[in-house]
Amino acid sequence: MRRVAVLGGVRIPFCRSHTAYAELSNLDMLTAALAGLIDRFSLNGAHIDEVVGGAVVTHAKDWNLAREVVIGSALAPTTPAITMMQACGTSLQGALGLGAKIATGQIDCGIALGSDTTSDAPIVFKRSFAQRLVQLSRARSFGEKLAVFKGFTPAELAPQPPSTSEPRTGLSMGEHCELMAKEWGITREAEDLLAYESHKKAAAAYDQGFMDDLVIPCAGVFRDNNLREDISLEKMAELKPVFDRAGGTITAANSTPLTDGASTVLLASEEWAAKRNLPVQAYLTFGRTAAVDYVAGEGLLMAPTVAVSDLLKESNLTLQDFDYYEIHEAFAAQVLATLKAWESDDYCRNRLGRDRALGSIDRAKLNVKGSSIAFGHPFAATGARILAVLAKLLHTEGGRRGLISVCTAGGMGVAAILEGAGSAGPAQGTMA
Repeated sequence: MRRVAVLGGVRIPFCRSHTAYAELSNLDMLTAALAGLIDRFSLNGAHIDEVVGGAVVTHAKDWNLAREVVIGSALAPTTPAITMMQACGTSLQGALGLGAKIATGQIDCGIALGSDTTSDAPIVFKRSFAQRLVQLSRARSFGEKLAVFKGFTPAELAPQPPSTSEPRTGLSMGEHCELMAKEWGITREAEDLLAYESHKKAAAAYDQGFMDDLVIPCAGVFRDNNLREDISLEKMAELKPVFDRAGGTITAANSTPLTDGASTVLLASEEWAAKRNLPVQAYLTFGRTAAVDYVAGEGLLMAPTVAVSDLLKESNLTLQDFDYYEIHEAFAAQVLATLKAWESDDYCRNRLGRDRALGSIDRAKLNVKGSSIAFGHPFAATGARILAVLAKLLHTEGGRRGLISVCTAGGMGVAAILEGAGSAGPAQGTMA
């Protein structure tokens, strides 16, 4: 097994939907992000063994999204691309797949990427009218064409926007997270504080120059436009709950907004990196995906607790063996419920099959440069954003090891471990 090097990532600024990127498509944004990666790592004309990624909210025309992005880029046209989707874990899952192929020698380099826009959401007709259009295309005579519209009513023309509800429960992700918040006793004050800290840490990351080589301008935007440097706990406390107006705790301030954006990350073998004189920032050593039975009542966003537990067993590590924790902030309540679950003896015994609780983490090591509540969350782009941030943290701050945890729609979770380039040991595990 070869070690899997993370060389770095590039993204465009993330923007609230229906703002700066209202006229851009997934293809536009992902092409811009990939162009930034190509420029940063001098990949103009280079053949990349595989490009993998996709988007969650897509049009039918996006079926070949990854390949179209490659064709529209300065990479060699011989670069193959695979379009895939695992909700919010898409680009992280893409990186894990590339890592497995690099580790086993099937490929030498790859790019994981993701994009999403809810500003350009697909609006479709009702199925009954769509079927009429298909029948119309097959009709030959005027009489056959006329017969297609027998029984037609104007109601069939009502547009059907994409739904954010889980199809098996009819509940939105926010409504599911409210159930989790109640189950785990998460308070509004704790949620607001976590969100407040996310904005403050993200703003500091920009001010300190940490984001300078990670974010490139796009459409006249230089910085994530959801970020609030002047955020106030007092003003946050005035907001009303969004999903459970009577007794809920989740507000617009302590959850991620609908966001447009795209991100990329470059992975390779050490040999490939050395040939191109590219420094290794970190090594991707372990990866895991998991799912929970949310239809039967498990918390929709609790699957990362399972994925991380499995990772720790496989890597023979404890939850405390990390310098950094990158837990995707779909909602502040989701992060806090995850932490409480790991601290619970009952949960860890009954759900994770452990003798005792995994324990607490040092909160000073959590999302130290901010996370999704501050930056925004273009679903498929978040994994690559987190990978790039953690790899740079390990490279510049001298950390030994970092943990990634991403929850996704459909009751799934994706987790990964990165090790610093100066501390990674001999090849081991599924990725290394």
